[in-house]
Amino acid sequence: MAKRDYYEILGIEKGASEDAIKKAYRKLAIQYHPDKNPGDKEAEEKFKEATEAYEVLKDPQKRTQYDQYGHAGVSGQPGFEGFSSGFGGFDLSDALRAFMRDFGGFGGGGFEDLFGAGTTGKRARTRQRVHQGEDIQVKLPLTLEEIESGVEKKIKLNRFVKCANCNGNGAEDSGGKKTCPQCGGTGELRRVSRSLFGQIVNVSACNLCGGEGTVIGNPCSVCNGEGRVRGSNTISVKVPAGVVTGNYIPIRGSGNVGRRGGPPGDVIVFIEEKEHPVFQRRGDDLLTEVVINYPIAAMGGEIEVPLLRGKAKLKIPAGTQSGKIFRMRGKGLPHLNGYGRGDELIQVLVWVPDKLSDEEKELLKRLAEIQGDKPAKSDKGFFDKLRQTIGV
Repeated sequence: MAKRDYYEILGIEKGASEDAIKKAYRKLAIQYHPDKNPGDKEAEEKFKEATEAYEVLKDPQKRTQYDQYGHAGVSGQPGFEGFSSGFGGFDLSDALRAFMRDFGGFGGGGFEDLFGAGTTGKRARTRQRVHQGEDIQVKLPLTLEEIESGVEKKIKLNRFVKCANCNGNGAEDSGGKKTCPQCGGTGELRRVSRSLFGQIVNVSACNLCGGEGTVIGNPCSVCNGEGRVRGSNTISVKVPAGVVTGNYIPIRGSGNVGRRGGPPGDVIVFIEEKEHPVFQRRGDDLLTEVVINYPIAAMGGEIEVPLLRGKAKLKIPAGTQSGKIFRMRGKGLPHLNGYGRGDELIQVLVWVPDKLSDEEKELLKRLAEIQGDKPAKSDKGFFDKLRQTIGV
C-alpha cells in the first residue's frame, strides 16, 4: 500500500513553517493518541502515521530529501534504513517516544494537561520511566570503488548487552524486584496544593525508584542491578551507491540495551570517503590529470585515460593546450537515491622534458626556425573556460 503524502497527513501546505508543522502534529497526536483511544487500532495507525510525517517535516535535512525525492528520499533503498535522512519505519514505541520527547515528560504539562484530565479526579495514568539504551556512533571508511557500486559491510561493536543471569531485569531472583512502596508502581509522585487560581497538581518522578515503578531488594550479582553487561556483536550495514562523507545510516535497535529491560538505542553509521590515488571527487563528478607529450598536443591523437574501473580511449584534437579539460559523460559516480551518473573530467598537461639529447635539441632548433618568432597565444579566458567546463 502506497504511503500518503506527509503534508496531506498533517493537513498543511508544502511551504508551512516549523511552528505550523508542530501545531498540526500536536492536534492530530492528541486526537489519536493510544491513551485516548484504548484498543482502537485505526486510531493507533493514524497516530503512527502523523508522527512519522512530523519526524520528517520538522527536520530541515529530512524535509529537503523528502521534497526532492518523496518517500524514497527518507526511507532509503531496500535493505537499509533511512540513508542520509536518518529515518526508517515507525512502530508504536517509536511514535510514543517521539511524542513524549516534544510534548510530554515529567512535570510541567504532561498527559493530563494534553488530554484534559487535569484535576477532574480521573484515575492517574501509570507513567513508569524507561531507560532507553544509548546510541552508538561508528565511522565507516569507504573507497571510491565501494561508493560507486554500493557495498555491504560488517561492523564489530563493543556495546552493552542484556545480562543473561537476570535476563535484563537487574534482580538476582524472581522475588528481588518489587513494586515501589512510595509511588505504588506509577513511577511518579503527585503533590496537590491550593492557590488563588485553584487546585494545582505537581507531578515529579519518584525519588525512591527513579521513576521506574519498581525497586530491587536483591540486585543481580553479575550486573549489580543494571540489567546489562559489556559485550560485543557484529552487525551488517548496506550502503547504497553514491554516498558522500557526512552521510549517515541508522541501524535501529542495534545500540546499547537499556538499563533493567529498557529498549536498545540505535547504531549511527557515518560515512567517510578514503582518499583516492588517481581521482578527486566533486559532487558526483570525478576529476583526474593525464600528461601528454608535445607531438600529441600539437598534432592530435588518441590516448588512454583511467576510469574508476578500467580504462578508456580519449581523442585529443590538434592544437590542444596544456590545462585543457575534457568531459566524459556518465563516467562519474551514480546519483544517490536517483537516476543517472556524474561525469569524469580529465585535465591534460603537456609534458616538457627537463633534459634534452643533442638530437632533440637540433630538432627543436629546426622547429623554432620554421615557426619563426610567432608569439604564444595567450588564453586570457582560461579560468572562465575552466569554470564553464566543470560547472562552477
